[in-house]
Amino acid sequence: MTDNVVRLHKDIPPALEEARDTLTETIIDVVQDAEPRPVDPPEQGPADGTWLAEKQAYLAEAPPVVPTFLRNAAEFVDAARWTVSYYAHVTAFHALRAPVYLARLLLRAPRGGGRLIVRWGKWVADTEARPVEAKAAASADIEAWLALSREHSRRVRPRRIASLAVATVTGITTLVSTFLVPGWTLTASVAGAALLGVFGKKGDKPLITRYVATNVLRRLDSTEVFDALAAIGIEGKRGKRGVEFASEVMRDGPGWRAEVDLPPGVEATAVLEKRAALAAAMRRPISTVWPEADRTAHPGRLVLWVAQRDPAKAGRKLWPLMKDGQADVYEPLPFGFDPRGNLVEITLMYSNLLVGGIPGSGKTSCALAIVLGVALDPTAELWIYELKGSGDLDSVKPICHRYVSGDEDEDLEAALAGMRSGIAEYQRRAAFIRSLPASEVPEGRKVTRALAEKYPEQQLGPRVIVIDEVQELFTHPDYKDEAAALATRLIKKARAYGIILILLTQNPDAPSLPTSVSSSVGTRLCLAVMDWRANNNVLGTGAYDRGLRATDISVDEQGTGILARGREGITVRAAFIKQTEAEDIAKRALALRTAAGTLSGQSIGAQIEELDVETVADHVRAIWPDGTEAVHSHRLVEALAAYRPDLYKPWLEMDAAAASTALSTALKPFKISTRQLTIRDCCGGAKGLRYADLPAAEDGV
Repeated sequence: MTDNVVRLHKDIPPALEEARDTLTETIIDVVQDAEPRPVDPPEQGPADGTWLAEKQAYLAEAPPVVPTFLRNAAEFVDAARWTVSYYAHVTAFHALRAPVYLARLLLRAPRGGGRLIVRWGKWVADTEARPVEAKAAASADIEAWLALSREHSRRVRPRRIASLAVATVTGITTLVSTFLVPGWTLTASVAGAALLGVFGKKGDKPLITRYVATNVLRRLDSTEVFDALAAIGIEGKRGKRGVEFASEVMRDGPGWRAEVDLPPGVEATAVLEKRAALAAAMRRPISTVWPEADRTAHPGRLVLWVAQRDPAKAGRKLWPLMKDGQADVYEPLPFGFDPRGNLVEITLMYSNLLVGGIPGSGKTSCALAIVLGVALDPTAELWIYELKGSGDLDSVKPICHRYVSGDEDEDLEAALAGMRSGIAEYQRRAAFIRSLPASEVPEGRKVTRALAEKYPEQQLGPRVIVIDEVQELFTHPDYKDEAAALATRLIKKARAYGIILILLTQNPDAPSLPTSVSSSVGTRLCLAVMDWRANNNVLGTGAYDRGLRATDISVDEQGTGILARGREGITVRAAFIKQTEAEDIAKRALALRTAAGTLSGQSIGAQIEELDVETVADHVRAIWPDGTEAVHSHRLVEALAAYRPDLYKPWLEMDAAAASTALSTALKPFKISTRQLTIRDCCGGAKGLRYADLPAAEDGV
């Protein structure tokens, strides 16, 4: 064996021979002509085909002992309620039409009576035996004919006697009953005529009025799934495994669920990208076909859910807090329902929300479901800026700390002031949270319900700032820069301190939705949009390629969109709340806040102080161009005037030297000094400022 082993190692130089003991030699044994060894571990467990192996395989995929609808009390109650409602409706439907059915039977009675008389006559005359007798007579088989004739007489005679007796008794009984019990006789006659009408039916004219449900679709089966996937190019290649079912097609709520393992190397997103083509291959409405990936299994596992009826035509499901109940902004809030009819909740705390969609896509429905949820938490402060001026959110005005509705410049300025006040508030809260010992903030330095209740004097309850039609701010020539900077700062830094920003827009294109804003929001809801660019502006870069496509949603499916947090998303339809219902819910919210003593601001007639703690140093930092080390003062003045024209526009009326002096004077209290700078790319030498001279932002983050 030693002859077949070659020992490879590096020779140690003589100078290092003394340190040989401290060196590690690498020795590799290369065995020549060695047999290859398997790399897979040996199979454990019983051999295939044994009784135990079969039972283990069954147990691994065995159905649950207790059916799903019995394990879920809410699902069982809902199913029972709808079952009772269905049969009650069917009973009432046909009971109302019972007189029509009776009239149809009576009209068919003559035909039915004629048919029965003909059948009776044939029975009495034994007509079924006539062909046999005729055949015997034709063949001149006298004995057979005589035997058949005697048999015919033996059968016909008692039938005639019985028929005569029944007819006589029936006639006498009817005649007597007509005089003695005319009411019962009439009822029996009508019932008998109706019974005769049953035999007088026509094949092309059914007796019972039938309801044809055009929006109830056929049952899903494996053949349809195989054919549809093959039609869109998802099938196994020759000699390789193809589409396989991970479990049988089963009922799942108001539809069917199929779990499919796609061919090796094919991800489920390949089907998500072709949802419209898949629906076309299945010949079903696109709103009933919902493919999704099951990443808990593997990327190639496709879960295909198909609705039994078009969700767009289904009845309205009520918002869970419609009649009673109280919300908690620190917990997920009820928002809407997925295509299966399951409740979908939305989390606002420690996050922010962006809602985008084309006009008419149902943004108002989404806004109401969100705002009313916040309103039912008496500890949450609502600041609403409805920049369309339509009054869609007027129902919650009585409980808002601040409510503005309009699209004039003063309304836009109020929204800016509200965001500035939000920044001032989160800085105040941040300073307080920093002062607390670590033992009081074990989950990190952020506002929690426990802290808000422990320190009520600090007023740490959630503040929710809602700006509807926010594109009015982001596209305004005078306000867009500041609006983008303020929104970005709130989104990035205020969420940990209970300041939540909700932005809604009906124009989710690049100019109307700055990248710094859209890329920072944690929770996004995209309603129907026209193209992939708008889709990605709301849901994030690459969302369209990952199969999150709001472009497939019709504008007729109002309130339906894709709700995403991170890279994953689900389809949801916002609970539809009528304006009259919203007013009733707002009255409940007002009562809750009155009882809790948490009404504030506008709701109690107080003057709103929208604090602005930003300084000129903050403004310079906000407008500083990225990647630039130094900027001349007159350039900074121009940028500041565009950013905050209410403060710095007068500086533009000065000459360059005076404007530079004004900036230098404003910066002195913050120990920031300008100096002579030579910038070759711009204007040579002039007074200016280096970014390194700006102090770090002290915002508590």
